[in-house]
Amino acid sequence: MTSAPPSSALVDDELDVLTDLVLLDSQDIIELGCGAAQLSRALLKRHPSCRVTGLEVDMRQHAKNIAVPQEGLRFLFGGAEQIPFPDSSFDLALMLKSLHHVPLNLLTQALDEAARVLRPGGHLYVSEPVYAGPFNEVIRLFNDEGAVRAAAQAALDAALCAAVWEQVAQRRFEVPVRFSDFADFEQRMMRPTYADHRIDDAKLAATRVAFEAHFGPDGARFLRPMHVRLLRRRMV
Repeated sequence: MTSAPPSSALVDDELDVLTDLVLLDSQDIIELGCGAAQLSRALLKRHPSCRVTGLEVDMRQHAKNIAVPQEGLRFLFGGAEQIPFPDSSFDLALMLKSLHHVPLNLLTQALDEAARVLRPGGHLYVSEPVYAGPFNEVIRLFNDEGAVRAAAQAALDAALCAAVWEQVAQRRFEVPVRFSDFADFEQRMMRPTYADHRIDDAKLAATRVAFEAHFGPDGARFLRPMHVRLLRRRMV
């Protein structure tokens, strides 16, 4: 299911990919593991007829989210493995770099929950970073996600063996990632609110050396390869 050839397409705004794949007018949408919900906030500005729910398991990020209200957007605290809504509540579920953060023993349950809360014919949009490239080589020095990213893709493959899902599209592209300096990188990537990467002096020093190899007059620029898989809940 994951053997599509890679693409060198450059995408500045992933909302363009989503818009190309899914009808977004007047949709009930849930973002699972929404983080700061940047794409959902942008989606509502472009498609104000939609209604979006952001579900976030990190209490600190959830508090930040609810402190910045937006028309059409609501936030709830919780994980993808136990979605607090009735069956068939949404037209579209989004998982943006969040599936691999679900505990390994709960991946199947999370995908089952996504199917449960989607209406028949509804879509699950899963966007995951690819474990490859220079940016990944820097990240893995303090946060090696090879195993969890592979497990996320395997869980999607397994879910497609059941009768509830069909895969209707996939896309591969690269997203530019920019940092003004190492302090910017450290704050955004090494010390997120949702994880403790156990940063010690050795990890910090090794990561700084790897990062600064990509540093130029206008900061550090990377291309992050991404893989999107679009699943549809079958009508039966």
